[in-house]
Amino acid sequence: MKNKACFILLLFAFTNSFGQQNNFNFKREIIGTNDQWHKLELPNEILAKLSPNLNDIRIIGISEQNDTLEAPYIIHSTEDQIKNVNVDFKLLNQSRDKNGYYFTFKVPTSNSINQIQLNFEQENFDWKTSLEGSQDQQNWYTLVEDYRILSINNAHTNYQFSKLNFPNANYAFYRIGIKSGEKPKLESAALSLTEIVKGKSRNYKIKKINTIENKKRKQTELDIDLGSPVVINDLKINIRESFDYYRPVHIQYVTDSTKTEQGWKYNYQTLASGTLNSIEKNEFKFSNTIAQHVKIIIKNSDNEALSISNIEIGGSIYELLVRFSKPAKYFLYYGNNNTRKPNYDISRFSDNIPKSITTLALGDEETIRKSESPKSDPLFANENWLWAVMALIILILGGFTLKMIKKTDEREV
Repeated sequence: MKNKACFILLLFAFTNSFGQQNNFNFKREIIGTNDQWHKLELPNEILAKLSPNLNDIRIIGISEQNDTLEAPYIIHSTEDQIKNVNVDFKLLNQSRDKNGYYFTFKVPTSNSINQIQLNFEQENFDWKTSLEGSQDQQNWYTLVEDYRILSINNAHTNYQFSKLNFPNANYAFYRIGIKSGEKPKLESAALSLTEIVKGKSRNYKIKKINTIENKKRKQTELDIDLGSPVVINDLKINIRESFDYYRPVHIQYVTDSTKTEQGWKYNYQTLASGTLNSIEKNEFKFSNTIAQHVKIIIKNSDNEALSISNIEIGGSIYELLVRFSKPAKYFLYYGNNNTRKPNYDISRFSDNIPKSITTLALGDEETIRKSESPKSDPLFANENWLWAVMALIILILGGFTLKMIKKTDEREV
């Protein structure tokens, strides 16, 4: 009895593991697993076939003893890591001379900085600034000159750029000069050091761009086809014009489409919004998104449309950090919009993953054939069987009836 129970449990485990693999649409062999920790880089060909939440990934191995193993993993995105550290300071004095107005800051620590954010009471201004650094307030060294800061707030535009960016500097004193006919009313300032650790990314070739000048809505619409679904998180718009411009811009992507009698109807979701302008780099960052069709809407109002020289689109790379516990032949299974997200212990101990691990290669994609239950004919497809069963039921019921009548007669006697 005990052996029979063990056999049933083993049969259930085998059936369950086979069913789990059969739930996915594709698989690839994982080549070269010889350490406990490895990483797998997911190409866009795989990402295009995953659910939007990336839940449908499993790594399953078959050992020499035909045991089924599941290797846990963590999804890691290789985008840029930005670290921002605010630095304490004191506003020592405000002064002016024939060249403009000055604000002097003292930094009581030895921290370096590379950004100063200025906030003014004025909502509309266009000023040229300079930035100097000193250790003793006697000898000053130029860090930035003729740096433009700007604020526009009206019925059509609400745009502000008042952040000074410069190479890392380490001084005890900083002096900002502003060339202005009116006194700048400084509300607040923030000194900080921003460090960017560059990640790995891909730049994509654009298959097709369709540009429409929508005169009715006074806007330029660019429909971009990337050829296939890819991961994007960065978009740059390069403009030819050298004159000043400030245009609201919205970046969207197609989430799904529906075919109607009037043609295809596309549903869009916003990736980023901002202001296309002649002061900053027109680069827009947003969360990792899998998309093939991107739409850019530039609001021109009564201005002529801008000439766009080119558009650059890029995205980070997804990696799987995988722990292999036992030797086996492992496969990457993927493609199932209805599966749940796996729950692995290693997601709670990500700090213990080695920093330097080797990247494995993947084999060619294989389509998983779904096993279909054999179609069986109905039990009573043949009418003769039906009549035979009915006759048997009548005989049985008749026998019970005669037996009951006989017992009743015996009691009466």
